[in-house]
Amino acid sequence: MDSVGETGKQPRSEAWKTAAQMLQDAKPPFLPEGASGMTISVEWLPGDPGTPPHRHSGPAFGYVIEGAVRFELEGEPERVIKAGETFWEPGGDVIHYQDGNALTDSKTRFIVTMLCAPGQPMLTLVDEEELAQRAHLRAPRPVD
Repeated sequence: MDSVGETGKQPRSEAWKTAAQMLQDAKPPFLPEGASGMTISVEWLPGDPGTPPHRHSGPAFGYVIEGAVRFELEGEPERVIKAGETFWEPGGDVIHYQDGNALTDSKTRFIVTMLCAPGQPMLTLVDEEELAQRAHLRAPRPVD
């Protein structure tokens, strides 16, 4: 028998023990009963403001692959999440105000895994009337 083994495969190394790296450990406040998981890839062109204000039926967990995301959830200050960083949101009633490209000179790409409540869309836009009613819940805006 040679170093490749009887089956012709490479011998297993010990690399599997260190191959996985924890990027995020979040404990969402709820999981919709009977939720299904969905993973999507999002790519925004330079300067794209992203999805209008919306909410998700369950929690969402994301990882920025390239670029930087301007991210804002109801009650939290706006922040920029760069490539290699993670984000999450609880879903449910919380409004997600921003998820656009924070860069004006290059694209941004990120992956999001969402747990969606059965029979509900994974994303619901929030209308202007509700935004006005909940304006007091939005964190103060940065001054340009």
